[in-house]
Amino acid sequence: MSERLKDKVAIITGAASGFGEGMAKRFAEEGARVVVADLNAKGAERVAAEIGEAAIATTTDVSQRAEIDAMVYAAMQAFGRVDIMVNNAGYTHRNGDMLGVDEQTFDLIAGINMKAIYYSALAVVPIMQRQGGGSIITTASTAGLRPRPGLTWYNASKGWAITATKSMAVELAPQNIRVNCLCPVAGETGMLAQFMGEDTPELRAKFRASIPLGRLSTPLDIANAALWLASDEAEFITGVALEVDGGRCI
Repeated sequence: MSERLKDKVAIITGAASGFGEGMAKRFAEEGARVVVADLNAKGAERVAAEIGEAAIATTTDVSQRAEIDAMVYAAMQAFGRVDIMVNNAGYTHRNGDMLGVDEQTFDLIAGINMKAIYYSALAVVPIMQRQGGGSIITTASTAGLRPRPGLTWYNASKGWAITATKSMAVELAPQNIRVNCLCPVAGETGMLAQFMGEDTPELRAKFRASIPLGRLSTPLDIANAALWLASDEAEFITGVALEVDGGRCI
């Protein structure tokens, strides 16, 4: 490995599985020290243990400001800085009638997919300003670019995340803080069944047929894209909603 993230510290939420786990391990391979944050404590501890001394785990509900603050405090105590903040934790309602989504589920979507970005900015932007720069990355979705029926409130939350990314990028550019987001197509993660309504071979085949490159995304696809955005190779890239979708949005 080329150690593209040598001496950098990254916080990754939703890192106990799926895209977040892929990012945590890929970043560590490239020299980063990583905070593996997730509501799933055992999963976060497993991923951190598999990475080794370069990682710590935190049990974090990103919809709660106090827990975001505790996560960032743990990063500073362990590693002394925060260079990369990845807002990866996400939540969705099951594919179906938009009127059938109850208010509690809607509030969870808003808290995890939207408000957590606000909370993390409050916590890490002052640190990055003192350090002279940083990188903030959010896992958005193709759903925020090309909404499909059945996921209306999830789609809307990801559209919000994309707009927040672009606005933050403009405002924080003078402080050398780059802000970007990833727009993955659905992949082999625990949320796939929710996106499709149910997980069947027939539905998977139908979904794959809508992707020009002919397959779902993988955690490594998303991790490699995030790695580039986090690295100095992307030092002139900010405000981008990067489609990692096999051509789905064309």
